[in-house]
Amino acid sequence: MELKRALISVYNKEGIAEFGKFLFEQGIGIVSSGGTSKALRNAGVQTFDVSDLTGFPEMMEGRVKTLHPKIHGGILAKRGKEEHMKQAQALGVGMIDLVAVNLYPFEEITNLPECTLETAIEHIDIGGPTLIRAAAKNYEHVIVISNPSRYQEVMEEITDKGDVSLETRRKLAVEAFMQVSHYDTVIETYLRSKFFPEQKSPEYLNLSFKKIQDLRYGENPSQTNAAFYRDPQLNQCCIAKSAQLQGKQLSYNNILDINAAFALVKEFKEPTVVIVKHNNPCGVATNGDMLKAYEIALSVDSDAAFGGIVCVNREIGKELSEKIITRFYEVVVAPSFSKDALEVFSKKKRLRAIAMGECKLPLKRPPQISYRSICGGILIQDVDIGLYGPEKLKVVTKRQPTDQEMKDMMYSWTICKYVKSNSIVYARNNQAIGIGAGQMKRVDAARLAADIAESHGETVKGCAMASDAFFPFRDGIDAAAERGVTSIIQPGGSIRDQEVIDAADEQGMAMVFTGIRHFRH
Repeated sequence: MELKRALISVYNKEGIAEFGKFLFEQGIGIVSSGGTSKALRNAGVQTFDVSDLTGFPEMMEGRVKTLHPKIHGGILAKRGKEEHMKQAQALGVGMIDLVAVNLYPFEEITNLPECTLETAIEHIDIGGPTLIRAAAKNYEHVIVISNPSRYQEVMEEITDKGDVSLETRRKLAVEAFMQVSHYDTVIETYLRSKFFPEQKSPEYLNLSFKKIQDLRYGENPSQTNAAFYRDPQLNQCCIAKSAQLQGKQLSYNNILDINAAFALVKEFKEPTVVIVKHNNPCGVATNGDMLKAYEIALSVDSDAAFGGIVCVNREIGKELSEKIITRFYEVVVAPSFSKDALEVFSKKKRLRAIAMGECKLPLKRPPQISYRSICGGILIQDVDIGLYGPEKLKVVTKRQPTDQEMKDMMYSWTICKYVKSNSIVYARNNQAIGIGAGQMKRVDAARLAADIAESHGETVKGCAMASDAFFPFRDGIDAAAERGVTSIIQPGGSIRDQEVIDAADEQGMAMVFTGIRHFRH
């Protein structure tokens, strides 16, 4: 197919001068508009304005430029359909064989703190998406380029073959529809947040995420289709905005574990170390000496820590890095790493070092939505952000907790929020002592957490115990009392709450209800 005319209208002018020169040298006439015309002419490329083709001037401050039958007729006409071509000839509609268009940067503009609603509205592109959709619909006859990175590929094919293959045309068309879909989703999401902020669950849930990378596989090697995407509109510290400084490519499971570890460590203002294995913390400690915090966190369950990830909320220096590499870990996560630390880690080429960037901890997090796929659909919910409601925090036993017990309870409660249900956490003096995760019976989680502590020479005597949900029976309280636990924090809300409170009173324990549950399935 001989290419005779191209229409170019781009906001992002990267590479457009070179592409325009190429088309001109191939004898392809160029029609362009506004700033694109100026950029091409400044580069010495001859171009005609859209108004020269339509016989109609741009109007309404450029809002109406390309919305004209002589433009869209030239794009949408089926070249092999006689009736289309006769109508085009009779109406003076010339064919357009290539459309290169990219859109106003709505997403970038609305991410700016100073962006107003009026500014956002003015950056909603109308003509651009319409041109792209028209060209993509007629891909057999029209080449559509919506991404500047594709110019080189198109130039090479035209140079080698005199045209662009059907396979490439199809690829470009799909990419064009994908980009327009993303653009529309971003606009819809933004306007809904401004006009109807209370509408959390719209009738149609339109999501748009940008791929960061393909992954080798998912949770298991047999799950061969796996990739990592980020939300382009989210501006905060998170794994999707982190930087990998060394090591093997992150796996699906690595990413899940990093996310779980960082979610927990960012709850703490003081220097804290979290060790995660299989999406559960197996060691947590807070200490002004980061090396000491690491040693304490490791001691919680050093066997489980093997092959896990270490996450800290301070820069990692040489001393801590030298300690970390004496054991096998998959990933080390920190806001930043000193030059000396990276030199130490470079001795273990496969160890992944992830820099999260400087974050003010704990983060002030805006309302977010959690998405979870199920067979045939998707579940959404608010992210579980709050630890407890101060107005709901209530001592329910006869004995009031001591100040130290209250500190221990709050520490264990913070950790418990990030442990898979049913979960029990024992803690004292700014460190986890035992963690029981994922048990079907709460009393078994209590026993497991204590057994893990004792298997490493620890005791839960004098600890606070946190439970992510209420105790349905008194057996969990009795099991904790047998091990010397002195205080308990839990949501409350069971029909047997009084039975559980009575058990704590019998044992002389202090118990606090939070009024908030933290199930984690």
